[in-house]
Amino acid sequence: MEVKRWADEARFSIEKFQKVNLFDSERMFCDIYCFETGQQQALHSHADNDKIYHVLAGQGTFTVGTESLKLEAGSTVLCPPGEDHGVVNTGAERLVVLVFMAPHP
Repeated sequence: MEVKRWADEARFSIEKFQKVNLFDSERMFCDIYCFETGQQQALHSHADNDKIYHVLAGQGTFTVGTESLKLEAGSTVLCPPGEDHGVVNTGAERLVVLVFMAPHP
């Protein structure tokens, strides 16, 4: 059984947020996205893929379509196919987000 601890895998950079792959298959991927304060993932969309963001640590502003909400650890949001989505670390601390996408792009 393959087991990973997100806290051991987290990586941060002052240049840009970091994507760290935890698991990958031909059907899906599971990453953690690691944001310093003020860093962001620009709005974008995926025509054929569902994406789920789950906040592990910190807080940030998550946009899906035309809605933006501040979310904190324990919150999960779905980004349906074709909807613009993105993340900004608007908190005072580092933000770590667990990300699932299926099918794998």
